[in-house]
Amino acid sequence: MLRLSKKAEYALMALKDLASRSETEAASAREIAERYGIPVELMAKVLQRLVRRDLLVSQHGTRGGYLLSRSSSRISVADVIEAIDGPVMVTACTSADDDCEQYATCNIRDPLWRIKDQIVQALTSYSIKALAADEPPLVPIALSPRDETVDTGSGVPVPTR
Repeated sequence: MLRLSKKAEYALMALKDLASRSETEAASAREIAERYGIPVELMAKVLQRLVRRDLLVSQHGTRGGYLLSRSSSRISVADVIEAIDGPVMVTACTSADDDCEQYATCNIRDPLWRIKDQIVQALTSYSIKALAADEPPLVPIALSPRDETVDTGSGVPVPTR
């Protein structure tokens, strides 16, 4: 199952928070952590990693804190996840894996790699700006028939609850 780590979730929460502010309004790790009930030390480590990956910049001084390194429209959800968790994976094998006994006979590897590519495409096309605005993703993701109904006016699948 594809699942984000808590650190990746915290990173996305922080970037969404920063994207909701003016471009010149910095926020401290403590401020962001307290707003969302996240341990301050953990948030500081996450933000420092995002600085090392050039997604944030750190400003020192009385008005210091963290700012987005570029426009929120130019930072994708995939950028953030990969900065924290590394590449998105759905299978244990990532390429020609000589250590895998089933590599030559595996009948699911290629289809799962194609699914992973679609997931990465969706995450790459969804910007932090869109996340902050709570916009729907641009890449349609089909839901299983039991989890959706179709809006008869638009013909668009709508998740059921």
